[in-house]
Amino acid sequence: MSGSGSGSDDAIERRLVDLETRLSFQEHHLGELSDALAAARDEEARNALLLHRALEDLRQLRLSVAANPHSADPAGEPPPPHY
Repeated sequence: MSGSGSGSDDAIERRLVDLETRLSFQEHHLGELSDALAAARDEEARNALLLHRALEDLRQLRLSVAANPHSADPAGEPPPPHY
């Protein structure tokens, strides 16, 4: 009877090792996902800042054109040097 108990112990040991291995892989991949999420959040913050700056530049350009509409007219500019 002790022989069947040893087989059961071996099966439990194998199952425990398998579960520990799976847990280790899950913890590793969870860390990778966490790092990727942090990087994506950083990139999103940088992109939001760039977009904010671009919109501010566009707003300033529109104000400049509205204040002096003739400066945006190509006919008001001198001809290029090759003429």
